[in-house]
Amino acid sequence: MNDQQFEQNIGRICRNDKDGLRDIYEDYCPLIYSVAWEVLGNREDAEDVTSDFFIRLWDIADTYRPGKGHRAWLITIARNMAIDHLRKRKRESLTAEIPDYLQAGEDSCEEQLCQKIGLEQALKTLKEEERQIVNLKIMGELTFREIAGILRKPQGTVAWCYRTAIRKLREVQL
Repeated sequence: MNDQQFEQNIGRICRNDKDGLRDIYEDYCPLIYSVAWEVLGNREDAEDVTSDFFIRLWDIADTYRPGKGHRAWLITIARNMAIDHLRKRKRESLTAEIPDYLQAGEDSCEEQLCQKIGLEQALKTLKEEERQIVNLKIMGELTFREIAGILRKPQGTVAWCYRTAIRKLREVQL
């Protein structure tokens, strides 16, 4: 689909014509799925994000600005939705782990909560980019290569930033 055809279909969506969305879906579903899968690395999650993408496209079609390249616009939206999905999944898994702090073990419940709060405070000392890389690496279990692709930064820069952040966290925890 070329830019002109895409713009016509976006116009159709803005006029509540579902055929415009269908035409875009037919041409771009594989692309959107591959972008989501690249970020998430999970078939089910990539399918969910792909479905959500086209629902969202219906809602935000009027925000498209012609002349900036429709493929890049679609890829950016899909990538951001996949990252948001990844973050949501991490929050849900962290929430599910909270009862572990309440279980009896060698540390008391109070000590475990203090350690958790200490880690949260330590994370707040990091720059936003460092915190994002640490979260993607540890919580998202992504490789430096995958993180570099998501953040559009050189892989070496991502690895260096991660090591710097871990060093800072160790200093704060001591």
